[in-house]
Amino acid sequence: MARSSQGGAVRPSSGADISSFLQAAEQSRKEVGRGRLVFALDATMSRQPTWDRACNVQAEMFEAASASGGLAMQLVYFRGFGECGASKWVDNGRKLADLMSRIDCRGGTTQIRKVLRHTLDEARRRKVQALVYIGDCVEEDVDGLCARAGEMGVLGVPAFVFQEGAEPHATRAFREIARLSGGAHFALDSGAPGELAALLKAAAVYASAGRDGLERLRRSGDDGARLFLSHLR
Repeated sequence: MARSSQGGAVRPSSGADISSFLQAAEQSRKEVGRGRLVFALDATMSRQPTWDRACNVQAEMFEAASASGGLAMQLVYFRGFGECGASKWVDNGRKLADLMSRIDCRGGTTQIRKVLRHTLDEARRRKVQALVYIGDCVEEDVDGLCARAGEMGVLGVPAFVFQEGAEPHATRAFREIARLSGGAHFALDSGAPGELAALLKAAAVYASAGRDGLERLRRSGDDGARLFLSHLR
């Protein structure tokens, strides 16, 4: 019987052991290759009119990502007095929809700094391909937000900021966050309700398959991919 260097007996590997090892190795390979995207939402009261729309369009993100190699997504939201929550990483659109259906909007100020810090923490543990943020205002120190966005840029985590409304201060802040992180800022057209869904689908493809995946989607005639690419440097 074979022995270890400490003199103890080494148990021969069974067929079940080998099968378990190969399954674990395959799962690890899949996880490494899967894109990860943080999907963050302002859930303060001003977002109530568009909250249901955000809950619905995320399913299209997963459908597009699955066709491009898969995507793990984490939901982050803030609302109320200092409340900021994050879900587990999920790879099923239905699970994320269930999570979002349990959240309602509550009055409070923005907590974008917490979102950026959380994204940085996640990216330092394991690669995050992108942050998608949907919001309408900024009520925090912009310089502090920009410092976090710059750290994201160093780590290669672009922030794709989708702005509802046209509040000028928020526009300037969101543009800087996007620029410093290496991402893009999108001003949403309230008269084009399908625009957000198309752009989020493109963001999902970017996170799961990179720019090449977006280019393939654009060549198929997808307007969201075309618009998304036009915002990338």
